[in-house]
Amino acid sequence: MAPTRRLGLCRVRPIKTSTRAFILYCNGLWDEAIGGGGDCSIFGFKHATAFFCSWKATSALFLLFGDSLADNGNNNVLIIDTLAKVNYNPYGIDFPGGAATGRFNNGRTTVDVLSELLGLDNYIPPFAFVNGSDILKGVNYACGAAGIRKESGSNWVQESAWANILIKQYSWEILRLYKYGARKVALVGLGLIGCTPSAISSYGTNGSACVDVLNIAAQQFNQRLISLVDQLNSNLTDAKFIYINSFEMGSGDPAAAGFTVSNVGCCAVNEVGQCHLDRAPCKNRTEYVFWDGFHPTEALNRITAIRSYSAFSPADTYPMDISRLVQLQINPSTLAT
Repeated sequence: MAPTRRLGLCRVRPIKTSTRAFILYCNGLWDEAIGGGGDCSIFGFKHATAFFCSWKATSALFLLFGDSLADNGNNNVLIIDTLAKVNYNPYGIDFPGGAATGRFNNGRTTVDVLSELLGLDNYIPPFAFVNGSDILKGVNYACGAAGIRKESGSNWVQESAWANILIKQYSWEILRLYKYGARKVALVGLGLIGCTPSAISSYGTNGSACVDVLNIAAQQFNQRLISLVDQLNSNLTDAKFIYINSFEMGSGDPAAAGFTVSNVGCCAVNEVGQCHLDRAPCKNRTEYVFWDGFHPTEALNRITAIRSYSAFSPADTYPMDISRLVQLQINPSTLAT
């Protein structure tokens, strides 16, 4: 039995193939699967981190690690003792089939839309339902309520010091994935966490539109994340790292994107900020920024994914967008096995 490792709240057991390859050890897996070394990329979506691995122009594999912004069913099965579980109506009302899948919104996640833009044939399946060679089709390890550290989410107001701690831990994780073969990496910054309906109702805004102290904390983290991108690009010349500015993407006028409601969610929420079981949500879901107390609607996820993939403005991404990153020609050094 392969050893189990904990990622946030998820315990991930590496899947062993017929010889020496583990799911996290990309080079060994690609060598066995297609007879030649490939390169792996990591995409991070707010609280999510993902591999986009390719060995030739027409082949790709997407491996994702993240939280509820990317979870598509793992918490339904893997995590029993948690409130972060949405395997009930009205979640998934706009997803194909209209049923709850474990996604924490009404339809597709940002990762789902990005998968479409990348040309993948199917959405990435959750780890809980993937076996053996199915990993070659992509795997989603995201679990709701996961974080960079176990105590993530409880120290937002300790701005500068906490941001330094998170970046140090995050950089260590990224370097470890680089060792395993990651060579194209997109790191997405925090969005306006002070503008979520849950933050507004919990902390109050003191006359502002949002909870300013939380958004300041997010900016503290993002500034350090940009510096980390520069540092990684300088030190690891056989890889490319980019930053996705989700804070900037969310800072514009919601009405300009067709949204009419941005301070409350589309569904009535319970004590943990998730939709009440079987209660009907709003009907004009494309006009809402938020689905529940925390999570964006599919409409906003679609905009975020499109702008991450193909930047609308120079401020969206740095130093390039994901579409350019995936086309970038990189000659990696010998990958770790």
